[in-house]
Amino acid sequence: MTATATRPGSTGAGGRAERFARPVLLAFLLVAAADLAGLLAGAETVHLVAKPLLMPLLAGYAALRGAPRLLVAALLFGWGGDAFLLADNDLAFLVGMGSFAVGHVCYLTLFGRGEGRGRAPAPLVTGAGYAVVLVVFLVLIWPDLPADLRIPLTGYSLLLTAMAWRAGVFGPYAAAGGALFLLSDALIATGIAEWPQAPAPDFWVMLTYIAAQALLTLGVLTKHKTKHKPGE
Repeated sequence: MTATATRPGSTGAGGRAERFARPVLLAFLLVAAADLAGLLAGAETVHLVAKPLLMPLLAGYAALRGAPRLLVAALLFGWGGDAFLLADNDLAFLVGMGSFAVGHVCYLTLFGRGEGRGRAPAPLVTGAGYAVVLVVFLVLIWPDLPADLRIPLTGYSLLLTAMAWRAGVFGPYAAAGGALFLLSDALIATGIAEWPQAPAPDFWVMLTYIAAQALLTLGVLTKHKTKHKPGE
């Protein structure tokens, strides 16, 4: 390998990928801003167009940055969940929730591998705190949930809470992303239970969700060591 090929901005594969990654990240940020602005303005068409573009762009950015395949897979399963949740019916909701659940399994597998590579395990105290919050939330919301969604939502909530806890293995950015993902889905659950909502509830759901996926991606990319094989 020549010295020129290792310099930043060179024409090597890594340099080309880095140059493509930045425009893709910018596109993700612009689409996210458009989606959030559309929700605030009540422009449903903007949301319908922008939402399905978010996770493919973020996944593309992650892939161009040499992210682990499991991170890219988690983001793409999030894309599947986003697409199905745009349809307003119970079957699409359950399929979308299932797609997100598979994404959380990808995250959990990735975080488990992180623990095996010298990173500290997720603190048990944090896990206990998440468990308490989950139990209290489920006890409060259970009577107000539709009967046919209680068991699926409970199982999904357990998986999501485990993901949020284990995310700390990849540092504070990923930990914050896991917590925001939990908050975003809790806001969705309160809407299903018909609890009182803040103004523009869809805006807050999407704001916390977009931030969650972006922070999880940032956390993994920040901690992912360059000595790993590409895509590992």
